[in-house]
Order: sequence, then structure tokens, then C-alpha cells
Amino acid sequence: MFKTIYDALKQLRLGIGLLIAAGAILLMLDLNSRNPGLRKSSKGIPRVAIVQHASIKAIDDGRIGLLEQFKSRGFTEPDNVSIKVFNAEGDIGTANAIAKDVVSGAYDLIITISTPSLQTVASANKSASQINHVFGLVTDPYAAGVGIDPSDHTKHPAYMTGFGSMQPIESLFVRIKEMRAEAKRIGLVWNPAESNSFAQTKLARELCKKMDLELIEGSVENAAAVQEAVNSVISRGVDLIWISGDITVSSASSVVIRAASNAGIPVFSSLPSSVMQGSLLDLGADYVTIGRTLGQMACDVLEGKSPASIPVENQTAEILLYNETVLSALKERWTVTSSIKERADGWITATENKIPPQLVPKK
Repeated sequence: MFKTIYDALKQLRLGIGLLIAAGAILLMLDLNSRNPGLRKSSKGIPRVAIVQHASIKAIDDGRIGLLEQFKSRGFTEPDNVSIKVFNAEGDIGTANAIAKDVVSGAYDLIITISTPSLQTVASANKSASQINHVFGLVTDPYAAGVGIDPSDHTKHPAYMTGFGSMQPIESLFVRIKEMRAEAKRIGLVWNPAESNSFAQTKLARELCKKMDLELIEGSVENAAAVQEAVNSVISRGVDLIWISGDITVSSASSVVIRAASNAGIPVFSSLPSSVMQGSLLDLGADYVTIGRTLGQMACDVLEGKSPASIPVENQTAEILLYNETVLSALKERWTVTSSIKERADGWITATENKIPPQLVPKK
């Protein structure tokens, strides 16, 4: 009888031991998923996910600058880093699926490029592994709804940091008046679902009131609706069309520029390099430089700097371009003034094409 009890206790002790061992293994796996510093590939190199929302020049330029900075800091594939690029191609369903994938625990660092990518990844990451996340090319991170305090930029999720790059809209509007004092009615097509676009439109409305201008708006839900919306705005008698940093409209910028050209009115853009498609003037962020700044911050985090210690500030490197060949096709007189020419970083004229090399699409 005693031997039977002893054998039973012995088996029970073995079972309890196995349960404890299994629990310890699960705990270690859970700690690995929660601690970015422990997630490494089989080769012991950090794994980085780069997430962008669409294939537009500004975002692509930001990614180029980011990767240039990685290389200059010594992070090169396949030697000491593994990098995978994800692109939602403007589709929000795809963006959400990508976000769920990259926060699943397979990466040590997530880098997002654009406001929609910031929002989808931040939402998924909040309830997942809370992997280190660095973001850039974001118009207004404080209004993106991702937990960043607009009055105290040191207050944000401890695993996430980055910086904002609001387009220099007031400077652009000043240039419009400088090139044609009579211009008053600015046409804008934008997607209200994009918080980055909403922030720019809100600022533009305020500036128009201050500068005796009028903003004529048309809204769209997707790129397919841009053609009809821009034609509607033009029919309301605008003096020019402004392309803001709206991703939906930017993906159809050629449609906007063609419609404006047919109407004999100029296009002003907050997305530099649009002059190569036919805009009259671009004044916006130098996204290659911003990408390099993003890369610098991301490399700091990879090397051990805590995202919690980096405040979320605004950093905008500006660039100005003009295309003088557009002038002859306009129905009203517009002038590229000497002050614009002196300030310009690049231009297209009848005899010269001088666009900064980093903005020229790679063939």
C-alpha cells in the first residue's frame, strides 16, 4: 500500500516538474516577444521592417534617404542587418494586414514612412508585442491619434518615437502671391480620411483667411475619383491648383497636372519633383534629407538608444523648384521672380534642366 502511494507521488512529482519546465519555456518565449533586444535572427543580426503606404515619389525618396543613412552608419545587408520593405500601395486593408504582420514578433525594429503607416502600425503594435517603432514623413504626428502629447513632446509610447514634417504651406502661398498678385482662388482636391491631409487643409483655410485668399475644395475617397473632382474644382473658376501632401491625390498627380494644363492654369505643389511632371512651382520638404534624418534616429535605436528618451519634434528640410517652360501655356500672366530664382534649389527652363540628382527618378 505504502509503495503504491509512493509510486503515485513519484509520478505526480514528475508531472509537476514537467509542467514547471514547460511554463518556464513559455515564459522565456513571452519575454523574447516583449523585449526587442532579445529578438534576433539565427545569425544574430537585427531584423528591420520598413513600412510605407504607397508608391509616390515623396515616400520613395524618404526610403532612399533612410537606406543611405543605414549604409553610412555601417548597417548593410546581409552582413549585419536584415531589412524587409512592405508597401500597402495605398490600400488601407493591405496596410492593416501589413501592420499585423510586422508586429507579430519577427522584427526588432519597425520603421514607418507616412502618416497612414504610422497609424496602422501604432494601432496594431499597442495590443501586440510593442516592438520598437520609429516613424517619419508624417505631417502632424500629434493629431494622428497614436498617443503623442501635443504640448509635451517627451510624452509618447515608450517603444515609439519619430518626428513630424509639416509642409511649408504659408511660404508656398506667399510665393503664389509673389508670382501673380491678382491670384485669389486656390483649388484643392484632398481626401478627408487622411489625417495628414486634414491637418494641411485646416492650416490652409486659416492662412487663406489671413492672406485674403479663397480655398476652393473638392474631396475624394480614392485616386479613381481625382479626375472628376479636379475638373469640378477647375469649373468653379480657380486661378491655380495646389497639390498638398495628400497621399491619395499625390498618387494621381499626373491627372491633376494634365487637367490644370488643359484649363490653362498652373499647378503649385507641396511635393518637390512635381515640376518634372509639369507643375509650375514646388515648395515642400526635401524628403531624401528627411529620410536620412529618420535613418539616423532608427540606427540610434538599433544601437541601443531608448525610443522613450527621444522627444517627438518637427523637422522640415525645405526645397524649392520651378518649371519656367509651363508659363507659355497659361491663360494668365505668371512670373518666376528673381527672388524665387535666387532661392531655388532646382529648375527647368527652355535651355536648362537642373534638378537635384536625388530627386530624379532612377531608371
